[in-house]
Amino acid sequence: MEEQIQNQEQPTTGFMHLGIAPRLLEAIDKLGFTAPTPIQAKSIPVGIEGKDVIGIAQTGTGKTLAFGVPMIQRIARVGGRGLVVLPTRELALQANEMLLALAGASGLRTAVLIGGTGMEPQIVQLRRKPHVIVCTPGRLIDHLERKSADLSDVSVLVLDEADRMLDMGFMPQVRRILKVLKTDRQTMLFSATMPEDIVRIASQYMKTPVRVEVAPQGTVASRIDHELFVVRKDQKNRLLEKLLKEHRGSVLVFCRTRFGAKRINRQIKGMGETAAEIHSDRSLAQRREALDGFKSGKYRVLVATDIAARGIDVSGLELVINYDIPENPEDYIHRIGRTGRAGQAGRAISFAMPDQGDEVRQIEKLARVPLPISKLPDDLPPERAPELHVDEGGFGGRRFGGHGHGARRGGFGGARRQAHPRTHPRPAHEQRPSDRHASPHDDSGLGNYFGPGASGILGPAARSRRASRPRRFGRR
Repeated sequence: MEEQIQNQEQPTTGFMHLGIAPRLLEAIDKLGFTAPTPIQAKSIPVGIEGKDVIGIAQTGTGKTLAFGVPMIQRIARVGGRGLVVLPTRELALQANEMLLALAGASGLRTAVLIGGTGMEPQIVQLRRKPHVIVCTPGRLIDHLERKSADLSDVSVLVLDEADRMLDMGFMPQVRRILKVLKTDRQTMLFSATMPEDIVRIASQYMKTPVRVEVAPQGTVASRIDHELFVVRKDQKNRLLEKLLKEHRGSVLVFCRTRFGAKRINRQIKGMGETAAEIHSDRSLAQRREALDGFKSGKYRVLVATDIAARGIDVSGLELVINYDIPENPEDYIHRIGRTGRAGQAGRAISFAMPDQGDEVRQIEKLARVPLPISKLPDDLPPERAPELHVDEGGFGGRRFGGHGHGARRGGFGGARRQAHPRTHPRPAHEQRPSDRHASPHDDSGLGNYFGPGASGILGPAARSRRASRPRRFGRR
């Protein structure tokens, strides 16, 4: 039967009262942590006792330390090995940094098994018998199939961001891993959201887990200010440019697709900003460079798909912009969790198109906060038209007016033209009708916004046009 520890007041004036070993306390002090967060204060003592834990807390509340301290302490005392499974490479690398700092104080070693890097260096790490393995599910399965990983001595298992692993289709791999592990082990499961199907799956492999819940599922940090703009698709870039001018700190921009991330990154660079992108088309080295550059200030803006929405810890992040409303409302929680971390103030601004009211309502229901609608500014910058950039090459590239062979690649002696964002606004005499800001009271579909208390309701004229619009098939 599942025990529960609800959000009761507990003292959080230091880590001394949690039963942590002196060496680990020194390591925590060196990391700069002076007081535990609520999830740490409630999870660490339970974990040190060796009990199974289901931890639910807002993103950015220190869940890595909450499971890392009990795991390291138990391995140092009674032996065995720790296994930490996470959904993405970035999360694995970040968790390993924290665990390495903790494990080093006890003389323990870690190994990271993730895709995007060679198998052989990882096999070398495994041959050194690491005390903690941090991995993604797919790469661990690769090692199990090659018999290069032995999990028979795993005594502590951590499943972090389990709901994300479900969303990404990793649960079959997770089940395979669980079947390999011995049953006499400690299991800890942590995430900001905990769907019931995940709880059922986890409960099959856990022994009377203690449910540690410091906030209701899906709750967002209280110090984050939310704001919503209802915009047409062609207005998004102009609004983004204005917001980047108004906010001079680091900005994280989320979109739905990797193609969108590439396009938005080019457009932001055309605005004169330093920017980088992170998505599934980028190699591990490119993703690490982008994240490191964003953290160091080399890039002021990072454009990301939801691959970066979980667990990426960037201190002092001023603003998160949802260029696209997420398909999954739970991803909104994790996106905006990049700001307002560890009790700091944060800001989240979302762009919603007039027909996305249902998605907005789902987010508000899950997050238990309203997304106040702000009027679109009247002084949006002019639209930046794409300019043609000419690359030399190709004899007769006929794709853009040339002739002969090598049309698609440019070939020899021809020219290939690629569209890139303009670095200057479109002149007034060239402006398109879409450059002019529509009144919030017109019938363009922005009229009525989502309606008071009913986010996402289209204006009458917009509904009529949408109903009469012929259905299109094929690629969008």
